[in-house]
Amino acid sequence: MHFDKELDARGLACPLPIVKTRKALNELASGQVLKVVATDSGSVADMKAFSEQTGNELLSSAQEGGTYVFFLKRR
Repeated sequence: MHFDKELDARGLACPLPIVKTRKALNELASGQVLKVVATDSGSVADMKAFSEQTGNELLSSAQEGGTYVFFLKRR
């Protein structure tokens, strides 16, 4: 999937992946896509809730081994 910026949140525990995701999304223009790579299993539920609360679209959420990959589109 095409993305405009990538955030490596591996090794970070809650709430840091969401805090850094919010900051990274704020640096993007509307419609741009952020790829987030995390290792915190709680980030799956957190990213879903974050997208619902902020209006940023969660395009996809996948698990690859112990790594979670998310694509979010800035509103």
